[in-house]
Amino acid sequence: MASTQAWLSAIRPRTLFLSAATTICGSAVAYSTGVFSLWIVVLTILTATLLQLLSNMANDLGDFQHGTDTTGERVGPKRTVQSGAITPKEMKRGIAVAIAASALVGAILIYEAAQFISLWHILLFFVIGLLSIIAAITYTAGNHPYGYIGLGDIFSFVFFGLVSVVGTYFLHTHTLDFRPWLPAIGMGCFTVLVLNINNMRDIDNDIKSGKITIAGRLGYTKARYYHALVTLFGIGCFATYSVCYSIHWYQFLYLLTSISFIRILITIFRTEEKHLLDPFLKKTSIATLILSVAFAVFGNW
Repeated sequence: MASTQAWLSAIRPRTLFLSAATTICGSAVAYSTGVFSLWIVVLTILTATLLQLLSNMANDLGDFQHGTDTTGERVGPKRTVQSGAITPKEMKRGIAVAIAASALVGAILIYEAAQFISLWHILLFFVIGLLSIIAAITYTAGNHPYGYIGLGDIFSFVFFGLVSVVGTYFLHTHTLDFRPWLPAIGMGCFTVLVLNINNMRDIDNDIKSGKITIAGRLGYTKARYYHALVTLFGIGCFATYSVCYSIHWYQFLYLLTSISFIRILITIFRTEEKHLLDPFLKKTSIATLILSVAFAVFGNW
């Protein structure tokens, strides 16, 4: 039986900051409109976290199934299924539990909002929830994983950025307008940053195993310029939001937290040895959470 340590490694706790960050961001924008529900905050954070857990475990199993971690070039944390710490059968059970938990919490979330929204919206959220679960699983698992054909960045941007932020905003306000979209795009960009660091770190291993990523297509040097573009665009989205909606000077203070992204970016450009990028996965995730919390505290009061 797999150990607790093995399961902790499989769920990759350092990536979970992102799931909380995106839902906090959506809730903060909703609060700025005068509509807010603490219960929605709790349920959206829990739902997003479970989907992230599901994605991480499916990724571990999927890379094992496709032989991605067998070249000896991978420099990140050792995969639990590939190393034998968790058997494929155990991981499949863990994925099934994560699917059931995600579906259950998502159903409670939809039920909580059902009294305020139409049947059409309920069905829409049901479909979005189903697609989110499918996207979490099929990133690297299954016969046609989209993460192996260079679409991982797009799906992460959409589901862990746009859907998470705008969906959370809608569940609070029961309206859909332009207000949450700039922060949603910004959060989507920061989610892509984490994935791109992962892909730059593993670029040699991925190329040898046939896994296609944007970083792999661009090469290490151009992938860093891509990282810079996404970083600046994400920060720019939040800055533009504040210009459009802020009234007081202190509502811009949260933008000071974006310095962390710039510092990480500068260090990445100075880093030639790809394995040294690994710590920046956690640092970027934490930086995203800090910006989101600061955005909630300063940017929307």
